[in-house]
Order: sequence, then structure tokens, then C-alpha cells
Amino acid sequence: MELSIQHWCTDNGARVFFVARRGLPTVDSRITFNAGSARDNTLPGLARMTSNLLLEGTAEQTAGDISQALEQHGARVEMRCGRDTADVNIRCLSHQAHLGPVVQTIGECIAGAVFPSDSVDRIRQRMIAGLAQASTAPMEKIEKGFTEAIFGDHPYATSPGGESDSLQAIDPQRLRSFHGRYYVAANTTLTLVGDLPRAQAERVAEQLVAGLPVGERASALTLVKPPSGRTVLRLPFEAEQTHVSIGGVSLPYGHEDHPALHLGCHILGGGGLTSILARRMRRERGLSYSSACKLTAGAAGGRFQMKTHVRNEALSEALSVLRASLRELLDQGAEPDALELARENLLGSLPLQLASNRDLLEQVATIGFHGLPLDDVQRFSEKLRQLDGEEVSAAMRRHLDPDLMATVLVGPELAISRVE
Repeated sequence: MELSIQHWCTDNGARVFFVARRGLPTVDSRITFNAGSARDNTLPGLARMTSNLLLEGTAEQTAGDISQALEQHGARVEMRCGRDTADVNIRCLSHQAHLGPVVQTIGECIAGAVFPSDSVDRIRQRMIAGLAQASTAPMEKIEKGFTEAIFGDHPYATSPGGESDSLQAIDPQRLRSFHGRYYVAANTTLTLVGDLPRAQAERVAEQLVAGLPVGERASALTLVKPPSGRTVLRLPFEAEQTHVSIGGVSLPYGHEDHPALHLGCHILGGGGLTSILARRMRRERGLSYSSACKLTAGAAGGRFQMKTHVRNEALSEALSVLRASLRELLDQGAEPDALELARENLLGSLPLQLASNRDLLEQVATIGFHGLPLDDVQRFSEKLRQLDGEEVSAAMRRHLDPDLMATVLVGPELAISRVE
């Protein structure tokens, strides 16, 4: 599972991370800007709208020209914008006859986007329609409510998709201003994985970011602070089941306790039917067919989240089981068999996370953007092998306090109003 990641900087200061992988004549690349929704300030949705408009035209090319130029070479391009980053993901054949024109087109777009008014209006309406659709989905409601409950007034609490009022207020000038501040070389991480020699990878990297001004890197975000106490957020939604999320703030990328916490959360709610939550919620009590624990990280902090959905009449019992399962794991630690099973499960899944170029790109891009050691995957694997039960429990007690967690309920008002 050893990765050979090569690293250098382009002439204008963009950081590049490259893994040569032969076998398929393709290249996967990601241009990552430190320009996620945490930079929205007073206009939620600004970062994502900027990202969505990058291929909508330059001074020389229309959106139709750009689309045709990419399609004729079989390139696939996807924009993503989360809380930390805005990403341009590109998949293309590695032969220069295809790769060269695609790289040139993408480079021109990210540096020279002009944000035409008609495109801005179209993308705005598409995002507003997405908000309307999300408001009718209980999973979307609970994710939004949970994020706001645990992150409070931190920029991470802002939904990347924005709000209807803020989206209406975003005009081309605001988009150009955001683009000019954050879409610069110093604020860019470029990841390349695929069938390229180092010399060609260097040329591709230079061409992708050559048009970007040097600029300045975005300032570091303030670390997320846990809430001061336990909260319960009730969001009425008529349905036969209630969706539940319980959790709080977790660790940022690079924290030394992350492997231990990851292993502990897998014991609690990962690994399919072998986890504590799956056993107690499904096999022993028949409360839910879907209960899990999820741990995510970000530049300024992460999320620990237990999730389930249950029959309305079983809500109180389900909450008791979720909370008791966490407290018992914190107080008593994991049983040796459960620890070993979770360890084997995680170690066994690691190679699968590196199997394809796209999976490998995800790992390397994370390492590059967050400034992790180039051998982070190997270090994580070695740490998982070395951890004992007490180290796992101690890490969980240090970072997971049930008395500082939020409980978010999305279900019928009568059902959710009866529980604490």
C-alpha cells in the first residue's frame, strides 16, 4: 500500500502532487482551490455559484464552445464545492493529442471565467430549485439542521448551496470579485494521477495554472469550538418514521488521535452488521435496519455523527439505545473481539480505496490540500495495526463528550415533541 507521491510547485506557486500509474491510458486530475463555502462570508452560496460557472464562458469562448472542445476529446469534467474546497475534476485520455487541448481549455476557463449574466441567472435558478427540492427530503433537512446545530456561528455552519435570499443577491460583479481573490496560484493545489511520465506531468501542471495570477493563499480558518452544552433540535416533518442524528464536533485533518477515533467509531457504527449499533438497533431490538456512525474531518474541524431512522412510536427507545451505546463504549472500552474485527475491516478496505485512479486521486488530493505527510496512508495503516483498546477508548473520551452533543430529530411534531 506504499504510495510514491511526487511533489513540486509550478512557476507561479501552485502546489502539485503526482502519482504515475501505468496500465490505463488515462489521466485523472483535480484542481483544488481553497475557496469553499467557508469563504462565503455574508452571501451563502457564493463559492458554489462561482464554481458552477467556471465553464460558462471566457472572453474568447462561449459555454457551447467550451463544451464542444471538451466533448470532442472525450474529457469528463466535474465541478464540486464543499465547505473547504472548490474542485475541478478532469478525466481524459493521456495521449497528447487529447490531453493537450483539454488542459489548454480548462486552464483558460479557470483563469478567464467572465460570468455572463444569462449564465448567472440560469445557474441561480437551478440552485434555488435544488434548495426547494432539498426542503422536501428528510435526509437533507436533518443534515442541514445537524450541521447548524454543531457548528453554531462558525463558517462551516453555512450550507454550501446557500439560501434563496442570498442567491438572489449574488450578481456577476460579486462572482468576479470572489474569483479574483481565491482563484489564484498561491491558493491552488493540483493533483495528477495516471499514465504520465514526470516531465509530461510538469508540463500539464504548468499549462493548467499558467493563466492564474500568483495571488495570496487564503487565511487559515478558526478551529471549530464544541457547543457549550447538549442541545435538541426538532424539525417537524410528516412521515411514518423519524430521522435521528446525534453527535458533535470532531477532529481536523492531521490530528494525531484521528486513527484511534476512526477505529472507535467503526466499532460503534461501522462495518455493516458487526458494529455495536447494528447489533443493538437491528438484531437485538428490531428498531431500525439502518443505524451507523460516521466520522468526517475538515481543515478546521470535523463531525462525529450517529444516524438512524425509526418508527415514530419507537423513537424514545431508539434514542436511549444510541446514547447508552456511546456512553458504554467511552466508559468501558471495546471488547477485544470487536476491536480486532473493526481493525481487520478497516485495514482490508484500505486497498480498495486506492484501487482506481479516481479513488487514488481522492486520497492524494486530500494529502496535498491539508498538508499531510506524503506517506499519510502508510502511517494511518501502521497506526491502526498498533492501537490497543485503551488507546482507542482514551482518544474517544478526549474528543467525544455526550454532554456537549446535539440531537436532531426530523419527524412528526407529535412524536418528536415527546422526547428529550
